[in-house]
Amino acid sequence: QVQLVESGGGLVQAGGSLNISCVASGSILSISSMGWYRQAPGNERELVATIQYGGSTSYADSVKDRFTISRLNAKNTVYLQMSSLKTEDTAVYYCKARIATMSRPVGLDYWGKGTLVTVSS
Repeated sequence: QVQLVESGGGLVQAGGSLNISCVASGSILSISSMGWYRQAPGNERELVATIQYGGSTSYADSVKDRFTISRLNAKNTVYLQMSSLKTEDTAVYYCKARIATMSRPVGLDYWGKGTLVTVSS
């Protein structure tokens, strides 16, 4: 069984910084893509950033130049460094990973339960 667990969320003032992380555990053969999504109250879940196994990244326009995604493959961990935070960044941040297991060698998307980031004005 595979689990994704996010951590590091919290309350921060606008203009501040916060780092969140997500660890995948279980019977993992490999992890191709990892990413962060967020969902604000009343809004749909949206893509924030993704990173491939080799390190290539992509970002939503709204977070470019403010957020940095990275991963440590040896620890099945993905990070999101957030800076110059705005009140509109307030959301539950979810981790997603495409993980291959013995039972699903082609990979399956797994989601974490989310971590709340609140940016105050």
